[in-house]
Amino acid sequence: MGAASPCCAALAGWTVAAVLLQVAGLSLFLYGFFPVKPTLPGFSGAESYRAPSCAPVGGGEEPALPPDQLRSLYRELSEVPRVYDRLVLMVIDGLPAEFVLGRGGKPPSKEMMEAMPYTQSLLAGCRAVGYHAKAAPPTVTMPRLKSMVSGAIGGFLDVALNFNTQAFLDDNLLDQLHRIGYKLVMLGDETWIKLFPTLFHRQDGVSSFYVKDTVEVDFNVSRHLDSELAAKDWDALVLHYLGLDHVGHIGGRQSVLMAPKLKEMDDVIRRIHAAVTSLHDNSERTLLVCVASKFHSLYLPSCIKDASDVVVSDHGMTEVGNHGGSSYEETDSLALFIGHSVKNSYCSPYDQKETLQVDLTPTLALLFGIPIPKNNIGVLLPELFNSLSDDQKLRTLELNSWQILRLLQEQKPAFCSENCVNLKDDFRVDMLPESIDKKLCHLLSKAFASHRSSLLHQDSDFRSVEATGHSRTALDAYSDFLRYASEWLSHRATDKPLYVLVSAISLMIISCFSLAGIIFCVFEGKSQSQVEHSSECDLNKHWHLDEAFILMGIFLYVASLGSSSFVEEEQYIWHFLTSTLYLIFLIKTVQSMLKDSNSTLVQRAEAEILHRNNSYLTSYKLTPGQLVGRKLYTILIILVAGRILRAWHQGGINWVHFSDISKILTQCDPSIVKSLQIISVLVVMVLYAVSLNLLRTRRMLVIGLWLSHLSCGLLVMLHIWKSQVNTSVLMNHSTTSIAQIFYVIASISITCTVLLSPWIFPIHSKEAEPTSSSGFNPQKAIHLHGINHSVFLTGITYTMFWCLLQLLLQQPINAIPVLLILLQLISSVIHFSLNKSLHRQWVQVVAMQFLGITGHFGLGNTNSLSSIDVAGAFIGISSYSTVLSGILMFIITYGSPLLLYLGMVVYMSVKDSDDICTAWQLKWSSILGKMIALPCLLPLLINSIALTSYTIVLLLMRNHLFVWSVFSPKYLYVCAATVCTYAGVSIIATTAAYTCAVFSFRTRVFSFRTRNYRSM
Repeated sequence: MGAASPCCAALAGWTVAAVLLQVAGLSLFLYGFFPVKPTLPGFSGAESYRAPSCAPVGGGEEPALPPDQLRSLYRELSEVPRVYDRLVLMVIDGLPAEFVLGRGGKPPSKEMMEAMPYTQSLLAGCRAVGYHAKAAPPTVTMPRLKSMVSGAIGGFLDVALNFNTQAFLDDNLLDQLHRIGYKLVMLGDETWIKLFPTLFHRQDGVSSFYVKDTVEVDFNVSRHLDSELAAKDWDALVLHYLGLDHVGHIGGRQSVLMAPKLKEMDDVIRRIHAAVTSLHDNSERTLLVCVASKFHSLYLPSCIKDASDVVVSDHGMTEVGNHGGSSYEETDSLALFIGHSVKNSYCSPYDQKETLQVDLTPTLALLFGIPIPKNNIGVLLPELFNSLSDDQKLRTLELNSWQILRLLQEQKPAFCSENCVNLKDDFRVDMLPESIDKKLCHLLSKAFASHRSSLLHQDSDFRSVEATGHSRTALDAYSDFLRYASEWLSHRATDKPLYVLVSAISLMIISCFSLAGIIFCVFEGKSQSQVEHSSECDLNKHWHLDEAFILMGIFLYVASLGSSSFVEEEQYIWHFLTSTLYLIFLIKTVQSMLKDSNSTLVQRAEAEILHRNNSYLTSYKLTPGQLVGRKLYTILIILVAGRILRAWHQGGINWVHFSDISKILTQCDPSIVKSLQIISVLVVMVLYAVSLNLLRTRRMLVIGLWLSHLSCGLLVMLHIWKSQVNTSVLMNHSTTSIAQIFYVIASISITCTVLLSPWIFPIHSKEAEPTSSSGFNPQKAIHLHGINHSVFLTGITYTMFWCLLQLLLQQPINAIPVLLILLQLISSVIHFSLNKSLHRQWVQVVAMQFLGITGHFGLGNTNSLSSIDVAGAFIGISSYSTVLSGILMFIITYGSPLLLYLGMVVYMSVKDSDDICTAWQLKWSSILGKMIALPCLLPLLINSIALTSYTIVLLLMRNHLFVWSVFSPKYLYVCAATVCTYAGVSIIATTAAYTCAVFSFRTRVFSFRTRNYRSM
């Protein structure tokens, strides 16, 4: 090999160094960018009932008083009577607000109203009032539960911690209730037990992530219902129902099991409400709260003179039943209050009344006479305190304002409420100052002054309309201050250290340029080693249209990352880039055919070379006409499959409501979808059998692989047959066992292929012996047919077993897209093997990577967290495992890119290798470098460009309105795509390295035996 070509060891070393540099930069950026919401330590106590001073906010001290005395102290200091004595918190996981309250002032659909007749009767009878409570993203269970009990909005990365919940140590409602002696009982989602491991007097938890279970998770809660409602040894009861959310995950909003599950939940609400109402004559006052996790529904009936029920949900769901993003459907949670205290003679139950989800925290705290948690940013709902006098209502708002003030002073140390109280201002002027501090001061001083004025009028000898007006003014002034302060605090986080972020980006840029430099060195080495190959020299003379388009396309993609709209609809860019690139390939193929149409000799020579170098792809010699036909057919298959993929799932986020093929099939008979799944499995099985037949060997390993693949295909079909389409029945043990057997067989088959395939093919092939005119001894030549056959067998086994795995895990509606992506992969490999001199190798590798990214969106993935398929992550898992379900979720989400990386192994076995067939280039390190250099380096470089570019965009957009709802979720996908790239490149490099190592060992053994034989 030429001196300018880097050796394989140096190439690998520099590549690993560049990757490690990139990982270091990424880790540093993640640490510095994603904020941790600043919190006050400790728990609120008696100090929360006193006005805050300008002194630094302390961490609070643990109360030394026993629970009964602490409860009495709070009651005395608050000056507000406790409204309720007992709490029932019912969480209905998966209940969107519009299922109960409708949307845009319109009632819910007839089906939804008929599914919850008891709840709707309460609304229609003006015995309930509902709110659309907006939840903050990310809309997943654990962060929303934290928000509801603490009133704080967690950090964005809580979405990752959602799968590994840790004990919640911040100030919250449950701890405050426990501190005043409340006994707590919890039934349902074990997330509560993980958040509060020491608080519950009794508990019976179930896993919230095993979404295939829609029956037992709810039965496990309801079976305790009658006994717990009759029990007197608890003060707060938490019931968390998961079935409705699981129905949504598997079948979407339109699932046939959605209405029955709603009826079941409505019956539970009726039973609880009836049990609570039966205690009306009892001296105890009970508040029932029904909350939803992943659409939590909070239901609060209180029994006594004025009973009140509340149903609150933590977030909603998309049309397909997922959540995690920031769309209206995901953030529109429910807050429904039911009871005597909200009864009115007239009501409009479906008006679009809006509030924030965190407002539940201060409301419940003051209803139960406990301090508001320190880090709360919510604002109490005054409508729930109608039983209180005007001065008591103002007192509740004053306590809420004092708590918010303490949090403001922590965020803005220079802010002093005492200065605001003494501020001289004309409150009749509505214009606010521009400074945030002055705005807060203005609103606060106005609220305090209005409060004092209201108290003066109430203490006078007469109460008039004027006194009521002053109270109304004070209420409005407090609301204005609280809402403005709450909004400012909700967007406040720890300051991002700019120098850390810039340092992280610098490391990524260095890594990116390092990878580009390595590839440049590879190109320099290839150009020198190919100097005698006239076809390559002709190709290297000037840039071609496909090469220029790829560079332009990468630039276009990088430029689009700065637009939130393009980020939300990224799939359009990749569909355009991929289809246009292959259309250029089609044009080049036609031009090449027309150019060579009169040169029969050239076509025959090309077919002869193709047959000699790739006998397992062309078992029979191709005539010129057959060669031309296959070149055209492969491109047309790719283009047609790409168009079908484009129409299968309509647009990422903004256009998801448009009709597409997947939505049409979902509305059809389920047997149609099941038939498409079985057809896809059969085609994959046939393709693998044909691929093995191309090797023309009857070795036991190949026969065993065919039988194992056949068995796995039959298992997938059996799993499809036993599973329901668009329903969410409990996954029985038989389907779980089927999937587990599949995992075992597939794992053993792939492992045996990787380990044994380099040992079964000969290291020399008479068919590939060079002619005597080549000028070197054929006995000393290392021929690549054995390596290519081994790599081909390994790659095709990777690919076909991976497709079966995807058909097992993916949503049923994605069976055909998986098959189409496989056909695109096979067609690309065949086309590039037929047109070796038409496209540079780097163009071929990039084109295949484009196919993988486009297929990622073709399977329905978007840059929203709500498109992640949770249901498939539990196939074959008998009990919840964070690691196993996380791996399966990653496999489902990045099934297409990983499939193309696995297909790159097949591509390595058929790509042109004439440049390493000369005797002086047949060192094994040279062979390995030629095989894996571009298939490994180019994906790393393209991913590095995307990662570095988007990191810079995220830094520039750190104060953008959509930084947490659009840009940050996309960055998590970019990070996951980076992991996907590392995994794919590792598989390519490891497979090639092991194969070359085995052949090198076998060659040395063969040479040693040959020398010994000759010496005898």
